[in-house]
Amino acid sequence: MSQPTDRSGQGAEPYPVVDVHTHVVPRGWPELSTACGGSGWPWLRIDSERDAMIMVGDTEFRSIGAECWDADTRLADMTADGVDVQVVSPTPVFFSYERPADQAAKVARIFNDLTLEVTGRGGDRLVPFCQVPLQDPEAACVELDRCLANGHVGVEIGNHVGERDLDDEGVVTFLRHCAEVGAPVFVHPWDMPGGPRLDRWMARWLTGMPAETHLSVLALILGGVFDRVPETLRLCFAHGGGSFPFWLGRADNAWHRRGDLVRGRSTRPPSHYADRFYVDSVVFDPAALRLLVDTMGVDRVLLGSDYPYPLGERPVGRVVHEADFLTDDQRAKLLSGNALRFLTGNDRHRAGRRS
Repeated sequence: MSQPTDRSGQGAEPYPVVDVHTHVVPRGWPELSTACGGSGWPWLRIDSERDAMIMVGDTEFRSIGAECWDADTRLADMTADGVDVQVVSPTPVFFSYERPADQAAKVARIFNDLTLEVTGRGGDRLVPFCQVPLQDPEAACVELDRCLANGHVGVEIGNHVGERDLDDEGVVTFLRHCAEVGAPVFVHPWDMPGGPRLDRWMARWLTGMPAETHLSVLALILGGVFDRVPETLRLCFAHGGGSFPFWLGRADNAWHRRGDLVRGRSTRPPSHYADRFYVDSVVFDPAALRLLVDTMGVDRVLLGSDYPYPLGERPVGRVVHEADFLTDDQRAKLLSGNALRFLTGNDRHRAGRRS
């Protein structure tokens, strides 16, 4: 077994380091208007053997490289960063929640099957999460069950479906099903509002994404979802839970002082529910990570990177390794133990070490 080195200069950790937040864009998908119906689908412009551009119509959406589809490139980067296991989730632009459910179900099936081809080349180091047509709860449950039977371990969902947030009854039906079948759920913000004030400086990603996540966590709490779904439901929010952890005190204050408007269907103040979900560590600064750990609890923060996209963290785990306020046991939870519990419901996982 090789001994990759992290930024702290120490050798490989004595436990499997697990990155719960990475994305994939497989190659080889068919022309989606033919395969799924409709028009205006994303397509992949191949620029070279190792470079491509995700296109939406005639608009360039995102430049991507071979690390998005090539397992060997991905595994090499993991080894360089000292990561044993990646959770590999869809890229949200392909969710297709705005389309008819039958079209979204077809595209989900295509990308879910292609994702298994990518992760299958990584053995148990690459853990696939699927996507589902969340606008149709029944179809979403059917696709999740198919994917779990085929080798997916969990599911990534967007944080809303049009104007329907995570307290929508259809979404709650799907979340209950996830709890019943033991599927972990990774929630990723997407489809942020635009406009003149948000379409410069990547402001939709820098301000819109944190706000979207914050809003959806509040929807689960104030919409009474956590009071209605089993405690066995395992949820993780991307990007450190957005702005929610920083403003949890404000939410509690509003719940107590303006309960006539704020409490909704919740039975307890927002801070009561902080142990009902996980967040990843993609906050980039040890001071921000300390706030996250202090607010959410050390058992609720998981290593994440947003690999392979440019707003992600490289080397993966840098902020966790640089956080000198963490004890060795706490660091082990963030790098490994919490993710294993999120993935499996316990502290055991079959994921393999890098070699």
